[in-house]
Amino acid sequence: MTQKSETRKEEIVRTAEMLFKKKGYSAVTMRDIAQAMGIKAASLYNHIQSKQQILSDIIIQIGEQFTAGMSEILSNQEATSIQKLEQIIKLHVQITMDNPSKMATMNNDWMHLEGKLDYYLQLRRNYEESFRQILEDGIQNGELKNLDIEIILFSILSTLRSLYLWIPKKEDIIKENLIGKLSQVLLTGVTA
Repeated sequence: MTQKSETRKEEIVRTAEMLFKKKGYSAVTMRDIAQAMGIKAASLYNHIQSKQQILSDIIIQIGEQFTAGMSEILSNQEATSIQKLEQIIKLHVQITMDNPSKMATMNNDWMHLEGKLDYYLQLRRNYEESFRQILEDGIQNGELKNLDIEIILFSILSTLRSLYLWIPKKEDIIKENLIGKLSQVLLTGVTA
């Protein structure tokens, strides 16, 4: 099976996401994107409307991937809360390993969204509420310690949301090993 070649728009978005990761959305111009691609800035507008459209495409795509993943996790009524938390960790590792630059853009530049900011924030709130519900269920079922849910949520999500900073520095990382070890540390701790 042959791999589909990248469209010009996909190439523009990929180039932009690398620049956004390196310099931040605000510091990147359309001219920077064009220069990195070796084309004139005016040529970009044949494929995209604006830098804002690129940002929106990146962030909304990743946000919707997380939403779809969470929906799938929640639909498994047979899974325990611990198993659901392990699946969330796996989801974050997979998306981050496949899209480190997009994850950087989502985490660092989401506040620059204009037309779709409310939609993105709703995706994020829904995701966090679903995560919170899994934690509450786990506490009620006796699977998790009865600790402050907001601190648990913050601790786990902060680690998962910053994986894009750490993963690219680990050239020899094996996805399945990371998922297992990260699940162990985040869900059972480090005490002997």
